[in-house]
Amino acid sequence: MSEIDNDQYLIKEEPYYRSVSNEVEKYQAAYKARMPVMLKGPTGCGKSRFVEYMAWKLQKPLITVACNEDMTASDLVGRFLLDINGTKWQDGPLTVAARIGAICYLDEVVEARQDTTVVIHPLTDHRRVLPLEKKGELVQAHPDFQIVISYNPGYQSLMKDLKQSTKQRFGGVNFDYPEAATEVDIVAHEGNVERDLAEKLVQIAHRSRNLKGHGLDEGMSTRLLVYAAQLVAGGIDAKAACEMALVTPLTDDPDMRDTLDAAVNTYF
Repeated sequence: MSEIDNDQYLIKEEPYYRSVSNEVEKYQAAYKARMPVMLKGPTGCGKSRFVEYMAWKLQKPLITVACNEDMTASDLVGRFLLDINGTKWQDGPLTVAARIGAICYLDEVVEARQDTTVVIHPLTDHRRVLPLEKKGELVQAHPDFQIVISYNPGYQSLMKDLKQSTKQRFGGVNFDYPEAATEVDIVAHEGNVERDLAEKLVQIAHRSRNLKGHGLDEGMSTRLLVYAAQLVAGGIDAKAACEMALVTPLTDDPDMRDTLDAAVNTYF
């Protein structure tokens, strides 16, 4: 196997992240113990940014996998590929992370099939090994290796949830949208806009979040607020930016769209 360049997986610059509780201290303790970590929270609340920030802070390589329902175990661990010289083995992202001692982040892990997620089990207990059955190799995880998974409990269903046998292999950290003042800081910084505009966007978001379970599956995420701010910073009218970034992505229901439009009109 060719040498892997760890540098390509390092976060070179500090990601902008505002701590909302004691999640940084919790994660540092979990990493020190190499405990697998599960991040639970609504979409767009900063889970992925948090993992990037912690990888930068710890100066550890980070390999991120966006999970989906078509992802197979081979997509994670690797497969034999055919080339002009015959067949050769190519490690998947999970195997690469285990070999080099990276943090392997499985984003929205419930989107993956349950028969795929079970391949992580031997890496999440005292064994810390990854069997490559097709290759006949047992990979012993590097001492620095850690698995982090995330998912949105708001979208749980009987068909899309983690098995208890998987959940109970992880320590958990709950995430939610930041308190208003912190969220305003984030939107102003990331969107490159004045605080006054950021405050209005956050107030609109709070109105939408109050509608969760009353016509909306989810309220407006911090990520969407940043998108709206970036559009305004780029010269788009505030109402048009809110329509594009906050209202249209959230719902197709005409009545709910009218409700969200009314919230936008209140502030703009």
